Amino acid sequence: MAARPSKRKLPEREFKPQKERLKISNKVLDDKVVEVLAWLINTRRIESVDYPISQGKEAVVFRATRKGKDDKDEFVAIKIFKYETSSFKNMLKYIEGDRNFDLRKNRRLLVNDWARKEYSNLQICQKCGVSAPKPFLHRKNVLIMEFLGVGGIQSALLEEVVVENPEKLFLEIVGEMKKISAAGLVHADLSSFNIILHEGRPVIIDWAQGVEIAHPNANAFLSKDCGNIAHFFSRLGVDCSEKKIFDAVAPKTEAWKQKVAGE
Repeated sequence: MAARPSKRKLPEREFKPQKERLKISNKVLDDKVVEVLAWLINTRRIESVDYPISQGKEAVVFRATRKGKDDKDEFVAIKIFKYETSSFKNMLKYIEGDRNFDLRKNRRLLVNDWARKEYSNLQICQKCGVSAPKPFLHRKNVLIMEFLGVGGIQSALLEEVVVENPEKLFLEIVGEMKKISAAGLVHADLSSFNIILHEGRPVIIDWAQGVEIAHPNANAFLSKDCGNIAHFFSRLGVDCSEKKIFDAVAPKTEAWKQKVAGE
């Protein structure tokens, strides 16, 4: 799938780290996070934390360097979930009904679990062949995973590129959504902002809110995912709709059919 940067010349992407660095709150790197990063360096999991490459309401992602094969430097991504600004209210709709969460925990422990949830979902994706970043390690609110970039510069989001073959890319993404359902998951926040185009292929990112298909809101979350993808590709001339995508990717199990029928 051929795609080229839209409204972004290469130098602007090279300077993006400097722009992002200025946006990082001091509260992201509090004492507890610094302890984790120091442990990662002291145990040689990484050599250095280089600079931030993206920031959201609940997490900041840094590029880091570690020793790879033949003792050569390679890049990884470090995602740090924010203790101070993570929205418990936003998390609640994903964690209520999730058997892996204990709502009696305080905010810090819940954020740690939120990070663990993304790590676990990424492990499932890797096992089931879903195109998602490879997870390497989780510790407290910190997650180390595959760096998606070329020459040390992160690859672009789907939202940031001009797609030259929308139909082909659409079918690839629907194929990934089928794999996700077959793995027993719903991404629950899938959109053009959570898909990276890396070396010509779509890679689905940001999995913390992902839920099992047994979750009480899984059907609604999957409908929303399908609607977001339909909205994006219909603007590019692809004949698609939320219903068509939903019918194509929804689990075909009897348990799911009964779940939808009962809503």
